[in-house]
Amino acid sequence: MDAAPRVSTVAALIAEPARARMLNALMDGDAISATDLSMHARVTPQTASSHLSSLREGGLVALEKRGRSHYYRLSGPAVAQAIEALQVLAADGVQPGWRAALHNEPLRIARTCYDHLAGRLGVAITESLVRRKYLEPRGGDFRVKSAGERFLHRVGVNVEEARTKHRQFARQCLDWSERRPHLAGSLGAALASRCFELGWLRRIPGSRAVAVTKKGYVALQGAFSILLTSQ
Repeated sequence: MDAAPRVSTVAALIAEPARARMLNALMDGDAISATDLSMHARVTPQTASSHLSSLREGGLVALEKRGRSHYYRLSGPAVAQAIEALQVLAADGVQPGWRAALHNEPLRIARTCYDHLAGRLGVAITESLVRRKYLEPRGGDFRVKSAGERFLHRVGVNVEEARTKHRQFARQCLDWSERRPHLAGSLGAALASRCFELGWLRRIPGSRAVAVTKKGYVALQGAFSILLTSQ
């Protein structure tokens, strides 16, 4: 079966600037109202509704109805992976929907990429795990070694539960700002979730950027042997 027509359709959906802005706003994995997405896209609510309908028909976003309000989220991690890959390819100013992100220093320092950690922090944590031989790069994935499983358990990450998720387990995701891989997949999501639970990181409202807390500076540097600079 020739997949080229489908690829062209999906590419056209992502390429439209207003839709690109919407997809970028949804990259933290949360659901956002249609009204808020229209503001992100800088279009009228009626135009936003048309764009969201196209994205939904194309399988890129999913609809959640909350009372009389409509909320949208990315349909899955594969969509986030595709957008992150395109951001790697995008040069400054090429995609209007991503221009602000490309010049946003807080996003470059630490951010969420769908449901896992990215930016300098995400890459530094991943490289620490590889350097200490807890993770081993294998093709486009990581193999978690026994020592890595023990370490992650000590941090409080449930590795066994992450393996049961119906998605890739420990994937290499090429970071658009660092141009090096960070840990994605269900294991990356579990690690990010644990960092938030422990109070090491906090979300910055209205942004994918995350901030390292005072507690987190000490804990992350101690646990992962990485040097963090003040944000």
